Amino acid sequence: MTNSSHNPDVLSCIANLSSDEVFTPPDLANQMLDLLPVELWKNPNARFLDPGCKSGIFLREIAKRLDKGLESKIPNRQERIDHIMQKQLYGMAITELTALISRRSLYCSKKANGPYSVSTAFKKEEGNIIYHSQDHTWKKGRCTFCGANQANYSRDNDLETHAYKFIHTDNPEELYKMKFDVIIGNPPYQLSDGGFGRSATPIYNEFVTQAIKMNPRYIVMIIPARWFGGGKGLDEFRSCMLNDRRLKKLVDFEDSSEVFPGVSVAGGICYFLWDKDYQGSCEIVNIYRDKQEISERDLNEFSTFIRKGLAVPIIRKIIKDMDTSIQSQVSSYKPFGLRTYVTPQESGDLTLFWQKGEGPFKRRDVTAGTDLIDKWKVICSRSGSEHAGNPGSDGRRRVLARTAVLPPGSICTETYLVVGSYDTETEANNLHSYMKTKLFRFLLSQFMYSHGITKDSFAYIPVLDMHTTWTDEMLYRKYDLNQDEIDFIESVIRPME
Repeated sequence: MTNSSHNPDVLSCIANLSSDEVFTPPDLANQMLDLLPVELWKNPNARFLDPGCKSGIFLREIAKRLDKGLESKIPNRQERIDHIMQKQLYGMAITELTALISRRSLYCSKKANGPYSVSTAFKKEEGNIIYHSQDHTWKKGRCTFCGANQANYSRDNDLETHAYKFIHTDNPEELYKMKFDVIIGNPPYQLSDGGFGRSATPIYNEFVTQAIKMNPRYIVMIIPARWFGGGKGLDEFRSCMLNDRRLKKLVDFEDSSEVFPGVSVAGGICYFLWDKDYQGSCEIVNIYRDKQEISERDLNEFSTFIRKGLAVPIIRKIIKDMDTSIQSQVSSYKPFGLRTYVTPQESGDLTLFWQKGEGPFKRRDVTAGTDLIDKWKVICSRSGSEHAGNPGSDGRRRVLARTAVLPPGSICTETYLVVGSYDTETEANNLHSYMKTKLFRFLLSQFMYSHGITKDSFAYIPVLDMHTTWTDEMLYRKYDLNQDEIDFIESVIRPME
């Protein structure tokens, strides 16, 4: 028999609950804890809260650090463990199951007061890791706290409601009636909202907002990076985060599988350090594969968060010389009032472009955008080319999937956006060529924190004279881009044939 020293941490092997409730690997938890000042581990009065316990990994790793840091102040090991467990570590589990897992991780027993518990301090089974079922508060079919759809989540008591206690109160500080030095965790990400397809409402932002309300010394959380660009339920949260100068450090992973193996989170993953006593610029670490880029800047310089520091001077040059943005001429959803599932009719005087091709459609059934029907139009798919908005294995993006020039007498479903409309075919063709340039798609990609493209995604792209056929070389000269900036664009955007 061959001896093996391989003894993996069970919490690095445990399966995720779902793609929205992802367990944090131990190595990642410790990278997040490394953001905190080392003095905390020597402070017997510091209190830590994980408001979204799943595996208990954060509390377990904090306990290890405190056990070592408090050796000189509390020499007796059992007294030290009892003090840490009873007076310093607190958690709120997201389900009854995760409460048991978290207690097992922290106390080495599913019962904090059980015979196998590492602590002798507790009288109650739950210890300081609590779970209590919570009801949603319904109003007009939605939960007033988390936005859950009543039709989906109004359930019998024996079914999980996903009503997380931490975010179902206006006064989170009343849950424990104590101040915390650190709030840390990996909260649930979203809830299905009953919309079309796989529509979902983000809730991780609610956990961050509640944590800030409690005003601890530090907040460290790992959440989807989709808030960088705002969007559904996230515009206000984005604005608050970008304007909060207490955000001291932000670590950004464009590919979520780098932190959560086998898990795809559209737009990537980030974790951050919020420091109550800090006021200043944010240190940003952008990571993709083996490349790491570090910059320090104000988060609110632009309306969306710019992921890569090397993109910032390019965008500054574009905006400085921009009179009008392409955003002003891009249609909103449903440019002709037709949903994605609308199909061609048996006959009609127009041509309908839909997700599976084209076919006839009657003019009288078009409910919006009638002024565009008889113009030359340039369209693009609302879905980007890359899966979940992530770059390819070479770190580059195509960005746009399908694009086309539609002649007069044509319309499209909401599968597409109308990027521009013109009286002449030449102008439409020139816009189409402009859209294929690397600079156009580079600027568009700054808003792509998921696979979707919206009207807002075109905010940094200037309107140019469409009597000219623009090339990248002409655009680079027009905006006075230096060779380093050109090389950067070329390194992240693929050619589009």
